[in-house]
Amino acid sequence: MRPDPSRVHVGTAAWANPPRERPRRGPASHLVHYAKSFNAVEINSSFYRSHRRGTYERWRENTPASFRFSVKLPRSITHESVLRRCRPELRQFLDEISGLGRKLGVILVQLPASLAFESRVAARFFDSLGAQCPARVTFEPRHPSWFYARASDLLRRHGVARVAADPSPNDGGSRPGGSLSLIYYRLHGSPKMYYSAYSAEFLSRLAAQVRGSDSITKDVWCIFDNTVRHEAWSNAQQLVGLLK
Repeated sequence: MRPDPSRVHVGTAAWANPPRERPRRGPASHLVHYAKSFNAVEINSSFYRSHRRGTYERWRENTPASFRFSVKLPRSITHESVLRRCRPELRQFLDEISGLGRKLGVILVQLPASLAFESRVAARFFDSLGAQCPARVTFEPRHPSWFYARASDLLRRHGVARVAADPSPNDGGSRPGGSLSLIYYRLHGSPKMYYSAYSAEFLSRLAAQVRGSDSITKDVWCIFDNTVRHEAWSNAQQLVGLLK
């Protein structure tokens, strides 16, 4: 089955085009060039620092109408505040990314490995996030407690998709979880995270999984994070070809 192309989003973490693909003009042209090959990107820089709303507006204007952004939640919320008492930081972040308008596809919440599941904390945070922003949410926890039934049930109730990560330090972490109205693959490179390219066999299996998920989900995202040696670009292009 060929998946609906409007429901499948393939791209890389950031748009650091490999040297052979880099245009000679200014920084904005890098995103313009990237968007000729892919229909989505994951913004990771938002994890480390804030961007003005005008910056997000410029990124929106430099991409085609069908292009979508995933934006990573700041570490001040996930790693420093650990999802507690972070309303001002969350409000500022959501105001900034509103500059993406309808091109905001997903908010990515990534937790530190030390942060265990606490149902009240998680429920309060996802209630607050959902009340302030209609964007879909995907969640990449690392602590094993997030992969038990109670945590999975809470994510489903809040409409939050659990990332299918490769490689994953937890049993079941390589499979989609939580709400299956969104499936979000984060592909970090294996066997060496952030460095290794994926094999043709792996990408063929991934393409088959994407095709199989078309009947149960509204959106599928495949983001390649093996960017250190620019393998993400080639792997994402290969997957795009396999899904045509």
